[in-house]
Amino acid sequence: MNSSRTKNAGTARLGLIRGLLGRVRSDWRKTVTVGAAALAIALGYHVVFGQNGLTVYEQKRHDARVLESQMKSLERENELLKGHVDRLQNDPNAIEHQAREELHYTRPGEVIYTLPATTSSTAKSPSQK
Repeated sequence: MNSSRTKNAGTARLGLIRGLLGRVRSDWRKTVTVGAAALAIALGYHVVFGQNGLTVYEQKRHDARVLESQMKSLERENELLKGHVDRLQNDPNAIEHQAREELHYTRPGEVIYTLPATTSSTAKSPSQK
């Protein structure tokens, strides 16, 4: 009789252990699934909003396009200035034109009339007179 009780107790314990292992395995799967989902969400957030994420990448692409257009504009301006310098170094007419425009130089016998600059506050329209 002792052996049958021991056998039944052993079977009961084995069943209890199997039930606990099944429950632990089920809880373990849930825990791993929740952990994997949290990791995927964190990774997705980092990819989109992280230090080198998609939003930063798009901002850098926009900045690069703006800087590229500024660079092209400055290159065009640089070419124009190089042409102007070349004309000033080689063309006496360009030198004379520059001197007459900026320094108000005149040829002998010429008279320059300078008109006062009109501003919107001092100039009156015909309806204000």
